[in-house]
Amino acid sequence: MTAPVLIVEDEIKLAELLRDYLHDAGFETALLHRGDEVLPWLNTHAPRLILLDLMLPGLDGMAICREVRKTSSVPIIMVTARVEEIDRLLGLELGADDYICKPYSPREVIARTKAVLRRFENTVPTTGGLMLDEAGYRVRFGASQVELSAVEFNLFKVLYARPGRIFSRDQLMTQIYADHRVVSGRTIDSHIKKLRQKLAGLGLAEESIHSVYGVGYKYE
Repeated sequence: MTAPVLIVEDEIKLAELLRDYLHDAGFETALLHRGDEVLPWLNTHAPRLILLDLMLPGLDGMAICREVRKTSSVPIIMVTARVEEIDRLLGLELGADDYICKPYSPREVIARTKAVLRRFENTVPTTGGLMLDEAGYRVRFGASQVELSAVEFNLFKVLYARPGRIFSRDQLMTQIYADHRVVSGRTIDSHIKKLRQKLAGLGLAEESIHSVYGVGYKYE
């Protein structure tokens, strides 16, 4: 059995409708109707993707997304009727991969789910392409390779695993420093600068790591 799409929606009829459409599209599903059920469920389950409503009893979707992103990169699509929150959801303050506004067509949810999963799951490099050597903190491209510091390697690994996804500096700091030390955004900028220079030595464009003004960085 494949990992399920977790539907977190307090409107039971809507959640069941989404479940039926996802089943018809070939997805396994799991349903939760309260926000405070999500984190305990995730302690014992590994979903393929989370469809997460913003307004939930017990714990709201923003708080859930923020907590999940501390330990997991599972794809998250936020569902909201609060249009004014979209900039925060996608501005990657929280780390959502996409959003859908209510009211919506279930077919749109299926299309968005498939699109996010394509981005997330199709990141394994082909032979002769870019390869990450975790044991040696090296990146290989064709016949060339470059050694990175542990921080540079972890930073690149986070970006490379989610092409097109924008990470804020705070999100990057949380993911690359296991001891949760306090560092400034300028420290991330410095690591990015050195990382770009090293990747350029492999023949990759320095701009493969893009700066997104006022937000953070993404890899493409």
